[in-house]
Amino acid sequence: MYYSIYESPISPMIIVGDEIGITNIYLNKVFKESFNKYIRNDKFFEKVINQLDDYFHGKLYKFDLKLNPIGTDFQKKVWNKLVEIPYGQVCSYKDIANSIGNIKACRAVGMANSKNPIPIIIPCHRVIGSNGRLTGYAGGLDVKEKLLNLEGIVTKGNKILK
Repeated sequence: MYYSIYESPISPMIIVGDEIGITNIYLNKVFKESFNKYIRNDKFFEKVINQLDDYFHGKLYKFDLKLNPIGTDFQKKVWNKLVEIPYGQVCSYKDIANSIGNIKACRAVGMANSKNPIPIIIPCHRVIGSNGRLTGYAGGLDVKEKLLNLEGIVTKGNKILK
């Protein structure tokens, strides 16, 4: 397993993965795993870093990377739906629950969203409350707001402005 550190405009990011795909991106967090378990390999993540650079400079709207997030079948189902949310658009937890065929799973969708191991690339920041409010984000609501603003979504006071 390899890792690289990317200095993004929002926070340092630690990218972890192998030949199968990216397993984790840590934002604003201490690397949870022991560094001596992994090998630093910046060259291995060159494509990932180039795409992240393009995203942060408004030149990339959809990532094309191999992903290997570790989670339950339900979590993976939710994360696969998150990847379908277009750049510059948001949806609610209820919308995601409906799209996976279980309208009553809003809270479970929220929990799966909070466990997303590959933020930004799996765009959990694009999920908001049904009332238009920005709700929890592992990187912090300020980071969520910055990402939405970057994508042209106007916010004020942790709420989406229409």
